[in-house]
Amino acid sequence: MSPRSANCSPRPRITAALLRLTVQVALVASLWRGLYAHTGPTAGLTRDQAVTYAVLAVLASRLRELDQYAGRDTVLQHMHFGTIIYWYLRPLPPQRYYALRAFGEQLYGLAWALTGYVVCLAVGVVEPPKSAAVAGVFALSMLLGQLVLYYVMLVIDQLCFWTLRNGAAMLILIFAQNLLSGVYAPLWFFPGWFITMSQFLPFQATLSVPLSIYVGRVPLSDAAAQLALQAAWVVALSLFTRFLWRRAGRRVVAQGG
Repeated sequence: MSPRSANCSPRPRITAALLRLTVQVALVASLWRGLYAHTGPTAGLTRDQAVTYAVLAVLASRLRELDQYAGRDTVLQHMHFGTIIYWYLRPLPPQRYYALRAFGEQLYGLAWALTGYVVCLAVGVVEPPKSAAVAGVFALSMLLGQLVLYYVMLVIDQLCFWTLRNGAAMLILIFAQNLLSGVYAPLWFFPGWFITMSQFLPFQATLSVPLSIYVGRVPLSDAAAQLALQAAWVVALSLFTRFLWRRAGRRVVAQGG
């Protein structure tokens, strides 16, 4: 095997991704166990529920974590280098290409998330769902949450057609999405005004809702309303992003032959 083919091997990347995910899960589980070491249930969560929520949040983050920046395939980079024009010159519409790319990313991330979940379940890091009904509702809520997340990230990317090189603003928006969706910590630990504000935004529908159903913080009797709200956000955001795609296409100009 030539040195070039060895350098192109995916093994180092897979090993690095596996090591990073393992370290993240171990640290997050240790953190929440330490926080609950000298206290009882807090914000309606026991220690095991909090650890389960936190570890599942780490695993769920793998669903959209390909390094597009390293591959120069982010919308922000395409706008900066002018290569976004190729999205409009292909026979495939840009919105369909974006959707297919995101679908491929999520399938790849799903393999990581499911593998990590099975391992964590086997070693007792996370609790199993309380019942088959909870597992089914959680799966449906997670699917809707990923659709909401897709449209939220699409809106953030579409803003690049107007901000062009506003990378700092993009990082702030992504941080806000992670914070308000409960990636860093369950929303119940935040002040009341923060929880109230988050209810009027789509972010908690991406992750907080499905994980709350899984750990039992949202009972099945209340799950139907949460699922309906997630579906409403999917419809609203899909219509909004379709409108933005039409407006964005007017800003792309091809010069020369």
